[in-house]
Amino acid sequence: MNRALPGAVHGLVGQTPVIDNLRRLIGKASRNRLPVLLLGESGTGKEVVARAIHEASPRGQFVPIDCGSLVGTLVESELFGHVKGSFSGAQESKKGLVELADGGTAFFDEIGDLPLEIQVKLLRLIQEREFRAVGALQWRSVDLRIIAATHRDLKAEIARGRFREDLYFRLNVFTVRLPPLRQRKADIPLLIDHFLESSRAAGLPWFDPSPQTRARLQAYDWPGNVRELKNAIDRMAAMHSEHHPELDAALPSALLNQAQSSALERLSAAVAVEGTPGCEFVVRPKSPVFTISESEKNAIERALDAAHGERGKTARLLGMGRTTLYRKMKEYGLD
Repeated sequence: MNRALPGAVHGLVGQTPVIDNLRRLIGKASRNRLPVLLLGESGTGKEVVARAIHEASPRGQFVPIDCGSLVGTLVESELFGHVKGSFSGAQESKKGLVELADGGTAFFDEIGDLPLEIQVKLLRLIQEREFRAVGALQWRSVDLRIIAATHRDLKAEIARGRFREDLYFRLNVFTVRLPPLRQRKADIPLLIDHFLESSRAAGLPWFDPSPQTRARLQAYDWPGNVRELKNAIDRMAAMHSEHHPELDAALPSALLNQAQSSALERLSAAVAVEGTPGCEFVVRPKSPVFTISESEKNAIERALDAAHGERGKTARLLGMGRTTLYRKMKEYGLD
């Protein structure tokens, strides 16, 4: 099965207005070499956008730099390189990531994690377009586009003394905010199909989620954003088989809990309308004492009572099929 995937432009899948605006900003950012600051929650696709800006006006290499992994005493060497003999173990001269990006784009992912002492050197790189390798005497000029990204609130980090204000102002020339997936849920069906195709291209089994599963995926808020959705699709593809076509175990547990909580809320509203006079039915606030299973059992018991034991009406109140209701009644010893 090979679905057409409309709206996949600049590597971004979607057709919502926020994605259209994001594509427009990518086009604007690509027309110059000014610094770009990408802001957004983890998993929203900041590296995808950074690559799109680079590839819209390709020059040189795109070099991703994971600032969160740059720890310890070799951070400066990783970024700017070193000359032979500059420190213990420096048996050969080495180019840094910044030099590899010369003529192209350096993408500083999670810039908020960069140590303060390195932030000073990055500031000079942006201002003077030059750097000095560890142990070197001469400064080296470079021509590169700098794109930085973070999920942190940099103004709050400045207030805490963790991020330099002057570096923030240098980076904050062209700012792009990436929307979380919960703000563009209409794009989820396109993303599902896109990730199904990519998982099949990676050698995972093909499967087509049922309408019920698709509805679950679209209703979920996805705190991990697009990355979390992709991982869920990959897990479902890996665990899928003809014997177990719908494996709930492959879905995030929070998604399943949210779906069951939503069912309880629908039940409360339904019974409030259709319940008999004097039959009080309220879904109590979530309590750490009761599990989802206990709450579901309690909801079924109350629905049976409100429907005077009529299972067809009970199923309608719960918003589930009769077969599902019978299975759950048996599971909870209510049959």
